[in-house]
Amino acid sequence: MSRLGTETAFDVLVRARALEATGRKIIHLQIGEPDFDTPKNIREKAKTAIDEGYTHYGPAPGLPPMRAAIAEYLNKTRGLDYAPEETIIFPGGKPVMFFTIMALVNPGDEVIYPNPGFPIYESMINFIGAKAVPLPIREQNDFCIDLKEFEKLITKKTKLIIINSPANPTGGFLVGEDLAKIAKILAKHPDVFVLSDEIYSRILYGNAAHHSLAEFPGMKERTIILDGFSKTYAMTGWRLGYAAANKELIKAMSRLSTNCHSCTASFAQIAAIEALTGRQDDVDKMVAEFKRRRDVIVEGLNKLPGFSCKTPKAAFYVFPNIKKLGRTSQEAADFILQDAGVACLAGTSFGSHGEGYLRFSYANSVDNIKEAIKKIGEALPRLEKTAAAR
Repeated sequence: MSRLGTETAFDVLVRARALEATGRKIIHLQIGEPDFDTPKNIREKAKTAIDEGYTHYGPAPGLPPMRAAIAEYLNKTRGLDYAPEETIIFPGGKPVMFFTIMALVNPGDEVIYPNPGFPIYESMINFIGAKAVPLPIREQNDFCIDLKEFEKLITKKTKLIIINSPANPTGGFLVGEDLAKIAKILAKHPDVFVLSDEIYSRILYGNAAHHSLAEFPGMKERTIILDGFSKTYAMTGWRLGYAAANKELIKAMSRLSTNCHSCTASFAQIAAIEALTGRQDDVDKMVAEFKRRRDVIVEGLNKLPGFSCKTPKAAFYVFPNIKKLGRTSQEAADFILQDAGVACLAGTSFGSHGEGYLRFSYANSVDNIKEAIKKIGEALPRLEKTAAAR
């Protein structure tokens, strides 16, 4: 238990709520949750499913129609040939990380993971007793992987590599050419598996096109795709995620599911089928609004003294450089919460290589984003005074 980490966004939420309880107004830019309602057609399908009796236990790997829908969706969006038996549904995306690492990794094995990256990667690697090997994700590389550095990290002990594209917290994005090069490198290491976290696969801007490492020669059998419904369909509270992998690994994950949570809620799975196969215009509208908010927050942050913010290509986060403020990431995040009333996360919440950065989620209204920028701007002179007094 001492090796098990946490997710700082929820800790900051508790602190922000405590401030709100005293009468303070807090603008929440810390949590990675769409602020939109789940589309109506999905909600209505869930209600109908409950009335139709989908309130009982289901198979551990998921209802057969749900698994078929996932396979069809992945084959359509990734150009692959998954069978339903190569998919499994979970209550959320985190079990995919948890069970992949539990099924594949032994104490002493090495797991390469992105840093800064989603904190549960490192937490679970440490929990299992494996060696967590950070792959630095640097601003000078446009928050993409340095392929030479990546290749040097692979050793005989490497069992699993975790990649995340589109990425949290940076908004970085791996194009098909990058993934082809990664696949070429991994061809030299046939025993290494890859967990490909693609939970933000639909939240892309401009002409960006999502590709999966599983699409490349020799990689499908070695890649575990993680995707889900929380981000794309604003279904965070529904707890629905899924994986696609080779049949043997799916069987292992199914056994872990039986021992852990038995199954995923049946009526939620029926709603998820509607999400994948029904109309997608609500998703398109949400992504368009995220792009509008992205442009507002990037422009605003770049006008603040001491801030420098790249424009992300995907997801709904910005990861501004705040090194010129002369404070650690945690000190800056604490000050912005306490003084400006804006909740954000220190870059170090996502690993040691996040020092010097903050993460803001722009899953909030344009008006609130503009107000947050204004309040931070008004507070910064007070930060400078306290720094001078040191």
